[in-house]
Amino acid sequence: MLSLLPYCLMDWYLIMLNDKQEKFSQAYVLHRNATEAARTAGYARASAATQGYRLLQLDEIQERINTLEQELETNVDVISEIEKQYEYAKANGHTNSAIKALELLSRVRGATSDLNTTMDEETLESAIIGCLNVLGEEKVYDLISKCDFDIIEEEEENGGPEINEEGGVEEALDLPQPEEATSPV
Repeated sequence: MLSLLPYCLMDWYLIMLNDKQEKFSQAYVLHRNATEAARTAGYARASAATQGYRLLQLDEIQERINTLEQELETNVDVISEIEKQYEYAKANGHTNSAIKALELLSRVRGATSDLNTTMDEETLESAIIGCLNVLGEEKVYDLISKCDFDIIEEEEENGGPEINEEGGVEEALDLPQPEEATSPV
């Protein structure tokens, strides 16, 4: 009997929870929304918000949710998956998706706020270059033309930007081409 005691004490809340409460706890871990979890557990749609709030106030439910979260395992490497999404979005011109992937990577790696993040000049330049490469050459020049820089005016006075052998515009801001750029991600 003594050998079973620690096991029974560990899972005492399972005895205390009814089926709906257990389903609520499991659904809450998945949805992170008390109303949605209550609906999933079988509580009436009209009272799901109230029931969800009430259930979250119970110590047994809180302990069960904590236990479920600790037991939750995944075989997915989240960072590499987000990096793959970023590379795909960048390669296929999906600017918004690429930016969103960078935001997620930033959060996963611990940067919670731009205000709390400090970067040295080299890191900042690398991040800007990565963003510019995602946007593409045409969009970058369009954005630069909207800035109050004297570079554009100087190029116009000197007859425009220089054209290289491939017919491309020489970089007035000395930005690396996409194949040379390395993203900070």
